[in-house]
This record gives sequence, C-alpha cells and structure tokens, in this order.
Amino acid sequence: MSSIIGQPISRVDGVLKVTGGARYSSDIPLANLAHAVVLHSTIAKGRITQINTTAAEQAPGVLGIVTHLNAPKLHSISFAQPGQPPSAVGRSLPILQDLVIHFSGQQIGVVIAETLEQAEYAATLVQVTYAEESPITNLHTVLEQAFYPDKTDALGQPLETKRGDLETGWAAADVQIDQSYTTSTNNHNPLAPFASIAVWEGEKLTVYDASQWVQNVRLVLAATLGIAISNVRVVSQFVGGAFGCGLRAWPHVTLAAIAARHVHRAVKLVLTRQQMYTFVGYRPQTVQHLRLGATRDGKLTAIVHDNLSPTSPFDEFVESTTNNSRVLYACPNVATTHRLVRVNAGTPTYMRAPGESVGTFALESAMDELAYALELDPIELRLRNYAETNPETGLPWSSKSLRQCYQIGAERFGWSNRDQKPHSMRRGNTLIGLGVASAMYPVYRLPASAMARIAVDGSVLVQSSVTDISPGTYTVMTQVAAETLGLPISQVRFELGDTDMPEAPLQGGSMAMASVGSAVQAAALALRGKILGLAIADEHSPLQGVNKEDVIAMEGRLCLQHDHSIGETYSEILMRNQMTQLEAQSSSMPGEERQQYSMYSFGAQFAQVHIDIDLGMMRVARFLGVYGAGRIINAKTARSQMIGGIIGGVGQALEEETVMDETNGRIINANFGEYHVPVQADIGKLEHIFVDEHDPHVNPLGVKGIGELGLVGVAAAIANAVYHATGKRVRNLPITLDKVL
Repeated sequence: MSSIIGQPISRVDGVLKVTGGARYSSDIPLANLAHAVVLHSTIAKGRITQINTTAAEQAPGVLGIVTHLNAPKLHSISFAQPGQPPSAVGRSLPILQDLVIHFSGQQIGVVIAETLEQAEYAATLVQVTYAEESPITNLHTVLEQAFYPDKTDALGQPLETKRGDLETGWAAADVQIDQSYTTSTNNHNPLAPFASIAVWEGEKLTVYDASQWVQNVRLVLAATLGIAISNVRVVSQFVGGAFGCGLRAWPHVTLAAIAARHVHRAVKLVLTRQQMYTFVGYRPQTVQHLRLGATRDGKLTAIVHDNLSPTSPFDEFVESTTNNSRVLYACPNVATTHRLVRVNAGTPTYMRAPGESVGTFALESAMDELAYALELDPIELRLRNYAETNPETGLPWSSKSLRQCYQIGAERFGWSNRDQKPHSMRRGNTLIGLGVASAMYPVYRLPASAMARIAVDGSVLVQSSVTDISPGTYTVMTQVAAETLGLPISQVRFELGDTDMPEAPLQGGSMAMASVGSAVQAAALALRGKILGLAIADEHSPLQGVNKEDVIAMEGRLCLQHDHSIGETYSEILMRNQMTQLEAQSSSMPGEERQQYSMYSFGAQFAQVHIDIDLGMMRVARFLGVYGAGRIINAKTARSQMIGGIIGGVGQALEEETVMDETNGRIINANFGEYHVPVQADIGKLEHIFVDEHDPHVNPLGVKGIGELGLVGVAAAIANAVYHATGKRVRNLPITLDKVL
C-alpha cells in the first residue's frame, strides 16, 4: 500500500466549501434566531456622560438593548499566555462595566432585534454624549512614557536578552551598520468577518464562533460570565480565515452571550468590516533599531536589536521582533530589548508570524546593508555567519537545512547572473532588482488529545477540538489517521472544532500538525492496538498469538509483515467479537527532547522586482522560497500555505498600511477599497521548494510547521531587491512608489 502521508490529496472538505455546504459560525440554522448589532464609541478617550436608548427601544422589531446601565456584572480576566491552562487569553478590560472610553471603536452596547436590518436601524437611534479628552495616538509624542514589559512574550520567548561582551564586540568590528527600520500597523482582513451565535438552554451556554482556539473561548466565557466551565460549549467547524486575530476571545463573543440571555433567545452577532479593524486586534507598528558589527572578512562581532511598539491603555502586548536576531547567525555578542508605549487604541494581537516577520525585515535588511558595506555577496555573508548550533543555548539543531536552502535557491533563481552593483540591471524602462533574505520560525508543540472510533463496517471517526482556519486541517489529520490504520482516505472522517471533543491547543504558531497530528497518530495507534489485542487473544483468528511487532496495517486489514496473506480485516475481528464499534483516546505531549535540541524551521527567500523608472511603480515579478520544514504531510495543501505566506509578504512589503486619524483615533481606511491587499494582478511567478528533511526529534510525525515560515523573510527579500534595483534603501514598510522616486 502506497503512503498516504506526503501525497497531494485534495481537501476532504473541498466539496462542502465549493457547494456552500460548509457551515461557518454565521450559518448555523437555529430556530427563532434574533440579531444583534454592537454599539461602539466615536471618541478615542473620555467618558460617556449620557446614553439615551428610548427611541431605539421603541423601534420596530427591537427586543432589547444592553449598555453599562443594565449589563450584568462581568469579571476581569488576565492577559495570559497561550498554552498555560487554566489561564484564559482575551482582552483584560471587561465590557459595559463603566463609563470610561479608552479607544475609538470601544464596545459600549448591543442592540437586539428580530432582523439584522431592524437592529442596524435601531442602533442609529441610540444617542450618546461624551466628555472627550485628548487621546494619545502617536507613540512618538510620548516616548518618555515608554516602558519595559514583562520578561517574556506570549509564547515564552525572553524579551530582554544579553550574551557576551558588547564592548568587546564593537571594538573588534571593522564595519558597523546602525539604522532604524519601521513597519506600519497591519490588519488581518480575513475574507469572512467574525461572527458568533449564542444560545442558552437553562444554565448551559452554546456558542458557535469563528475561532482559532475553541477551548480558550470556552475558558474566557466561563471566567467572564462567572459560570462553570462545564456549562459552556463552543463550536467552530469552519473559519473563513483568521491569520491570528481568532486566537483570542474578543468582546463581541461575550456580547453575543449577554444578548442571548437578555432576550431569552438565540442571538447572532456578525461584525462589520469596519469593526474588524477595531474589535479583533491588529499587528502593531514597530520602530526597530538595529546595530551590526563585523570584521572585514564578514564575521559578525555584535548585534543589538531594540524594538518599540504601541499597546493599549489596559493590556501589554509585545510584538516580539528580536527572536531571530538572537539565534539566526553565529555571533558571540548579542543584546535585545523591547519597550512599549500606551496609546488610545485597542489591544494589538498576533498576526501571521507575529514578531518574526517584522523583526526579520529589520534584521535581514541590515544584513543586506552590511553585505554591501563589505562588498560581499549577501548569501556569502550569511554563510560566513552560519550557526551550526543554537548560538544562544549551545544546543544542536534537531535538523537544519538552511545551507541547502541557500544553495538550491541560488541555483534555481539564477543568483549567479545578478550584477552586484545597485541600479545596474534594467530592461528598457524597467529597473530589475534581485534580493535575498533568510527565514526562520520556531517549532512549537503543546499537549493535545484525540479520539479514534472504528465501526463494524470498517469506517473510522477521529475527533479533536482543534479548529481549521483553512490550511487543510481536516485533510491532513485524515491522512495521518488513514495511514496509521492502513485505510483509504474514503473510510476515515475527521471532525474538529467542538469543546465537547478531546482537548486540543490553538491553531496558531504553526503548531497544529505537530501537536494535534501527533495526538491523532497516537489515538489511531491505540485503536489499532486494541483491535490487534482482540485478534491475538482469539483462537479463531489467523493472528492468534503473534507478536504485535510483526503485524502491520494495510488495505483495511491487520496482517503479518512478512506474509500479507496471514491476517484479517478490522470488520472481521469486530464481528467475531460481537462488537459494533471500538474506540480509543490518546494524548501526545512534548518530552525531554526540548531540553536536548533546538527546533526551528528554516528557509531562504528570493525576490525579483521590476520598477518603472519614471513612475516608480513596483511589481514582484518572481519569487522563490526554499524551505527545510521537516516532513510534509500533504504536498498540495503545503504549497497553498507557502504561496499564501509569500503573497501576504508581498502585501506587507508593498501595500498594507492601516491609517489612523491622529486627532480622533479613528481608522480612516477600514475597508477593502482603501486598505490595499494584493490581488491576482499584483502577483508574478511564485515558486516553492521543500528540502527533503528527516527530523526524528521534533515529534512522532517529524513535522515542523509551515504556516508562518512562508511569510518570514518575504518583506526583507523584496526590500533588498528594491535597493538592488534602485540604489535607494527603504527602511520603512510599506515601500510605496513615492519612496523610490
């Protein structure tokens, strides 16, 4: 039987999605469903002095309005770290509990009506007056208020680090690069706005939510509402994109629950596109100061990376930009810091490759500048500082194929044809630039559980509460279970996204396959072991008394490895034991390997840009990413992940910028018309290559995770290509045409 893992199998949920059968959180058909619309503040700082809902309450179809005047008592939750139950990750500021306004767009009430149109109309009738104060909207105006946050970020990475002796490092440096790099605020903009449907049955609450982490939403709802966690169920079968903003339980989820209890009916709450810019976080802007020192032959002697970014008035969120600066290159003297400034805006959050994508833009731009200062090829500079072990911990890499990524990428991309001199390559009226950058992302893994159940007809159901934000989770988990049990894909069904299922961590940080995939494999192995145990103990089975190690699963049968004719089907074993089904549940978690090895995915990103000499218009004509990312479970869905990451990087580099009116704190381009994201016409030829990489240490499946890796380094490679094309170094994203003219 040929291997199922690694094959480019089409999505098992694809037919549902293209035929409209996939039910997203706003599609759940519930009887007597009411609709809610969120009221939000129009000022960025101050207090509500009066809120008049009389006219709105008398509007047709209105069932109720909840504001701070009649809201139930809610509990604060901690701004805690993912993966550390029983803490919950949400916004620490309770909603509708006082009169204070911290940012424009803050939730101040919810209107519930029979129809969406009636709720929207009634919301326009609510009259709110404020005592307005001057908001802080520009971090540069209050730099004296910058502070150092807690010592670790949300994934446990240190925020302030130092190794070696910087004075010695600078003294040994023949060449130094000392520059600042800035990135703009970005918003996630998933295709589907977030939605929640809440329904109460007595004291039990069920919420259908667009979430990357249903177990966390359950924790937050229970903690915020002050009810037993056993009384909360959260379901998220399909999510129309998220990119990180679905990792928290945002206030609209709680508002849906409050609204449903207030009117004693199921309530649907769907955010508007504009509310997606202020309700569910964003990638914060960064101001990064990079200082590199190197000897004349290109050996790094010192790295200092300092980051400044904004956070909300009530939470501390750190865009941990310096992670890769600490470990990507062999350098004896390294220091990193992060500072925050409180501004009148909502809490930032994780956005695809949080920290790494914007931090690598700064680091890899600085490395490119250093290469030119040393008159070295940019790839050669990186190779001269190649880290054979983790330079921070001294641990060996579990696997590392970055050297091969450079080599394969350079050959495929035609790097040797590149003229090193900036502004030297052109075709007619078009400047041509080639740029390169490294990519690196940690391998995360958290405890996860799964259940596998086989029926007497040989069909298998596998369940885990992980969610699927569309990378292909349904498909790859099905592949793992099918191969482990020796069954065709058609006989295995994987279900997910329900807190009633075995517990699973977030789908984020590229950890779902490593965590949940390992649990699915463990559950399938446990189920296989149970069935084999029945056969070995059965005097009527051809497998009676055999050694378990001599048995394999293939084509729906258990048989001897050295003689496939000796064996029987799962169905035969169950029927003879008069069983209609059999199930097993198992868990998987990290072990001591994390103390023995340093675990990362690596890649090399190559960009070719074309720039019109007269107009400054830029296009990424060609992009190649080469990656060492462990075992690839599905070649087809993996390609989609890498291509999607590259396209996201093109947007980050050239187009995406959330613009705030600094006088009133409002987002002025909160729509697809004015917040630019790449479309098909913006994208040239995209290629990806996976280096064949076997890693026996990271987890039982040998997978590393790829969702974030495809984005890391893309903006830097494009920025470096822009410099090569024009001779102008742009250190602030996005790179718009006015910056190169």
